[in-house]
Amino acid sequence: MQKDKQDAQVAIIGAGFSGTIAAVQLARRGIDVVLVGRGDQAGKGVAYSTEDPAHLLNIPAAKMSAWPDRPDDFVDAIADEGFGPEDYVPRMLFGRYLRRILDESAVTLVERGVVAVARSDDAWTVQLADGRTIKAAALVLALGNQPPDALPFALQLPERLFASDPWGAAGRAAIAAAVASGGDMLVIGSGLSMVDVALSLDAAGHKGKLIALSRRGQMPRVSFPLRSEVPSSDPAPSGSLADLWRWVRTRSTEIDWRDAVDSVRPRTHELWRSLSEVDQRRFIRHARPWWDIHRHRVAPQVGATVKRMIKSGRMEVIGGRIKSLREMYGGIEAVVRRRRATEADAPQQFSVGINCTGPLHAIKHTNDGVLRSLLDAGLVEPDHLGIGLKVDDQARVIGAARLWAMGSLGKGRYWEIIAVPDIRVQAEMVADSIARELNDDAQS
Repeated sequence: MQKDKQDAQVAIIGAGFSGTIAAVQLARRGIDVVLVGRGDQAGKGVAYSTEDPAHLLNIPAAKMSAWPDRPDDFVDAIADEGFGPEDYVPRMLFGRYLRRILDESAVTLVERGVVAVARSDDAWTVQLADGRTIKAAALVLALGNQPPDALPFALQLPERLFASDPWGAAGRAAIAAAVASGGDMLVIGSGLSMVDVALSLDAAGHKGKLIALSRRGQMPRVSFPLRSEVPSSDPAPSGSLADLWRWVRTRSTEIDWRDAVDSVRPRTHELWRSLSEVDQRRFIRHARPWWDIHRHRVAPQVGATVKRMIKSGRMEVIGGRIKSLREMYGGIEAVVRRRRATEADAPQQFSVGINCTGPLHAIKHTNDGVLRSLLDAGLVEPDHLGIGLKVDDQARVIGAARLWAMGSLGKGRYWEIIAVPDIRVQAEMVADSIARELNDDAQS
């Protein structure tokens, strides 16, 4: 891996899993590529940069190879660490694995922030935070999940009391503050980000209580040991959300519900594309919360930790809404009305709070400089659902020249495109698409 060389055939913005693997796939094809991303997260991204051993992968190691054609690569890489293919290993080990792949590649890494991108003279210009620029014939956006929307009831609170981004410095500071004070912590949201917060608090010996609040008060379910195959059945029906949902529910009475959900997994993109826009919006509005907690599960060890915290009274998950939130006595005071309750609870005091409501759902609300510059210039458009960008089956951004968008930026078209098994295939596809186009240009 080279560092800080400028200009290339391809520039990739975002050095998490998707950007790193796309860059290495391009380098394998002899293409000159620059990967732009924060140095402390390069090759890892947010998810795998954690150094907390309590943060585990959500799927067994056997499914986590970076390469579609080498399924045992990650398992082989961690064999000396004492882990096997069925283990849910610490995420930091996967981050180190990815960084090693990057370090051993011919990819050029530019460890700088990006403030904007522009298109001119048949090339893309990437404007770096230090004032320098990178020019490239093709551009790949691999920005990962965007931080959640700001919560209206928390806008008046200082960041030291309420962190709006659970994956950034403010989120880490909030956890440290809760541990140091020993006070209670309020988390808005009860999904995977909340679980990470709970694990960090538990590992650090937090003496206070964690209150997790979401509309339905539902948490991610727990996975089970790796299985070689899912019990077969008639395939899930396409074209109708009602029929698909009915099939999953019926199948869940015949076999373990996890097998029923996982049997849909290989066809997620196909089934999503078969639904009408009306059904897709209906799914997002009504079914998504239930799908998420059953589809995106936690490791058995993580489930056991959360269960222990709840049983000991150190954690409570509440279904309800915030009625008011304000600064009080050096912390925050929250008034909550529980789901189906006619009156609000008495005010509660917390040392800090954190927004764990999940990734940004409306791409037009993004504060990312790259996306903002592209959207404002009309170079990209939100997809039909407004949750990502308009892309085609090759992850090319529709209406833009030589621009590809990976991972969650294409979720309007693919729905689920965030897991390693999906991204590694997409990275190979994108690399092939770019290589063909650059080769065609070279021959013309």
